Amino acid sequence: MVHDVLDDDEINYTTAFPLPFRVLVLAGIGILGWATNLHGLEAFGIDVVDTMELRVDINQRPTSIRIGGFTFTPPSPLYGPVYRISAAYFGWCFLSWAIYRYATDGNFLFIDVFGYIPGVSALLILFILVCPYNIFYKHERDKFLHTIRRCVASSMDSPVYFADIVFADIFTSFAKVLGDVWLSLRMLLPGNSLLLPPREDTMLRWLLPTIMCLPYLVRFKQCVVEYSLPTNASRRPLYNALKYATSFPVIFLSAAQRIVETDLREELGKDVSDVAWHGEHPLFRLWLLSAAINSLYSFWWDVTNDWGMELLKFNEAEHSHGERPLPRRLVLPHLHSGTPLMATEVRTLPTPRQLHSTRKHPLGLRPILLYPLPVYPLLMFLNLVLRLTWSIKLSSHLHSKSDGSITIFFLEVAEIVRRWMWVFIRVEWETIKRAQETASPTVEVVEEGGYEMVQTPDAEDVRILSS
Repeated sequence: MVHDVLDDDEINYTTAFPLPFRVLVLAGIGILGWATNLHGLEAFGIDVVDTMELRVDINQRPTSIRIGGFTFTPPSPLYGPVYRISAAYFGWCFLSWAIYRYATDGNFLFIDVFGYIPGVSALLILFILVCPYNIFYKHERDKFLHTIRRCVASSMDSPVYFADIVFADIFTSFAKVLGDVWLSLRMLLPGNSLLLPPREDTMLRWLLPTIMCLPYLVRFKQCVVEYSLPTNASRRPLYNALKYATSFPVIFLSAAQRIVETDLREELGKDVSDVAWHGEHPLFRLWLLSAAINSLYSFWWDVTNDWGMELLKFNEAEHSHGERPLPRRLVLPHLHSGTPLMATEVRTLPTPRQLHSTRKHPLGLRPILLYPLPVYPLLMFLNLVLRLTWSIKLSSHLHSKSDGSITIFFLEVAEIVRRWMWVFIRVEWETIKRAQETASPTVEVVEEGGYEMVQTPDAEDVRILSS
């Protein structure tokens, strides 16, 4: 029966790396990605603690140690514990997988006999996560659980913190992983198999897409809360909520593709299931349209609003004669680095906001950049490509055998990588916006090639400039 549905390569891959282990690995990649996000932001001098209002004991800052002529700096308390959690997590997952591989010996007939191994491994991880005792980084675990509770169960009049926004956006990249968790639970039940996803011909077919919608519902709620705040005078949160709402038709129309296959099978025969394109069916065309709208709208929002780029903005006509206003005075006193990212000519911007400059921003970016220039067009291109592929994955046949293929696994990894890149620019832009809101009397920038990169002054320089 298995050979009638899966080919030999698919059977070997699923036997060696079943869906529950893939879910555990994807969660571990998310933990490691968050550690490298914090590490990279701190390395570029961006004060992620201040921007995201993270709770970190500043008295635990690492001090350099000199050993045998080499200077060693211990990991920061900001990201060091996350790295160690990631290492322990991957170590446990690898041990569980090695035991599973030894027990099954690569024979697909044993995959369900020893299917309890990934289940027990996941249960132990869940137990440690919610353990009330002061073991295994309880402080970090409590912060994680508290963030989930604040995102999911907060009231409509509660403030929405930037850290919660970033967390919920990361959560949306795990929508398919969340669906895989549900599938894994179904596969581990008696009577089902880890080789094939269970058939859901009843109303259960709509439960999987509903679970995948949960991360988008969380962000949708956050946007509605932001829009309804008395201090809000902008429609931007409403448009942002619309962006997340465009994900719902993509996900639910994907589940409806079984209806498409059923209708076409009656007309064209059994071989229709092997064809990916069903353009003659209206539900398929509607799915394709919703996937395109979701991908392009999300990409435009990423570039224009989440990253602050001017490439796709529509309001440039507000500035007469093609002129652009100079950026507001900016200094980033909380940044850790005291050196510019690029060193050429340093100057001080004039203070009046009414002054204008005809200088164009490079490649439609923005006046202030904290990373090297080539990073931005590269990330925008990758973001567009991965946005399109991820939307297609959300709208693929959720019950088909493709859910077990290695291609889908790498698409899920690619989406996590895309979100990992997104976090760097998103936090950078938020840091710049907050610094502009609390602008100092002067700003020092480095001028190179017609654009500006922030030179972060030292604390002593800030004191002298302000005096």
